[in-house]
Amino acid sequence: MHNTIFYIIVAILIVEFIWDRFLLYLNTTKWSDKIPSELQGVYDVDKYAKQQQYSKVNYKFGWITAIYGLVLVLALLFLNGFAWIDQWALSFTSNPIYRAFLFLGVLGLGSTILNIPFSIYSTFVIEERFGFNKTTPKTFILDLVKSLVIGAILGGGILALVIWFYEVAGEYFWLYAWGLMTAFMLIITMFYTSVLLPMFNKQTPLQAGELKTAIQDFCNKVQFKLDNVYVMDGSKRSTKANAFFSGLGAKKRIVLYDTLVNDLKTEEIVAVLAHEIGHYKKKHTLWGMLSGIVQTGIMLYIFSLFVDSPALSNALGVKEPAFHIGLVAFGILYSPISGITGMLSAMLSRKNEYEADAFAATNHHPDALIAALKTISVNALSNLTPHSWYVFFHYSHPPLLERVKALKNESPTLPPRRGGAKAVNQSLPFGEVRRGFL
Repeated sequence: MHNTIFYIIVAILIVEFIWDRFLLYLNTTKWSDKIPSELQGVYDVDKYAKQQQYSKVNYKFGWITAIYGLVLVLALLFLNGFAWIDQWALSFTSNPIYRAFLFLGVLGLGSTILNIPFSIYSTFVIEERFGFNKTTPKTFILDLVKSLVIGAILGGGILALVIWFYEVAGEYFWLYAWGLMTAFMLIITMFYTSVLLPMFNKQTPLQAGELKTAIQDFCNKVQFKLDNVYVMDGSKRSTKANAFFSGLGAKKRIVLYDTLVNDLKTEEIVAVLAHEIGHYKKKHTLWGMLSGIVQTGIMLYIFSLFVDSPALSNALGVKEPAFHIGLVAFGILYSPISGITGMLSAMLSRKNEYEADAFAATNHHPDALIAALKTISVNALSNLTPHSWYVFFHYSHPPLLERVKALKNESPTLPPRRGGAKAVNQSLPFGEVRRGFL
């Protein structure tokens, strides 16, 4: 017999699915075969037609993957799949840490395996069709294996310590877990590009020459100490270009994709770097990390109030409360709150992007940054006409033409843009440890 929390979980999953699909549908209402007047000169006719097709293909594919994911989770709920996996884990051990390892390991590995066909299709069919894919089957497999191993080591280690805190400290375990997560975020922020990233991509210091000299001159101008700029072999996976800033203090580092270096002129690359330095000067990375620490603390505290609740475990078909079962149920129940905090974080992120753009415009050349934004967006077939609702709820970066408009307002020497249509450069999902340019 299912309890009330079970139906709340089901309702949350279905409502979130409908809401996300609705927002994506709104984006389709902005599609048009004709280039909007505000976008003349950004895309040529053929390129714009290709972009529209790219958006449509991804939209249809997104429907398939979203329905697939929802059906899998609902099947686990209604068929007592979570309880069955837990019983299987319990047949091997009653140790709470090992039991959680087996339970969450099966869920994570199973989810990865079931989604591999979709990852293959996205990479080797869709991205290949539109000229983006540079990933070889070998790289694809190695990325998958490395991600699983790193996730198991880091995730497993953190999980073991959190459960140990729970067993030892009882209701105050969340404070110890909060301290652990804070330390982990600090370590990842400082050492991501020097420890984790090299497992996937090669980074080489930017060679001496015109570009490096221009970068050094700019850094001296704005009194920014930067030991080196690194170029990453992003072209081994995709033709899309980007840049990101990572680290704190002496560990700070700016990384440019090799595709970015190849696609842009020297002044445009310096403008991108100026944008990244703007984030550092405005302390966006620091405040973003502090915000993440606070949000984590709040989430852990709320979780500590319910982790012992039999109702949470019963909702997933498990009779006796268990930490890992409560964690899964709570994760779903907390998702509406995560959605709200994510929306607020996206709003703050867009504000930070405008500030970083303004820093680059004030200290470098706004027209160079505008040219860089346009080139990267067009080469990535970015959607230039997103719906304002989707931007509000999901975009971590402002739409392209809104950034261009703001940049032109920063410089009286540039002609003001007419019209108010919105556009976007697609942002990359770098997470909390690094801030992407797009």
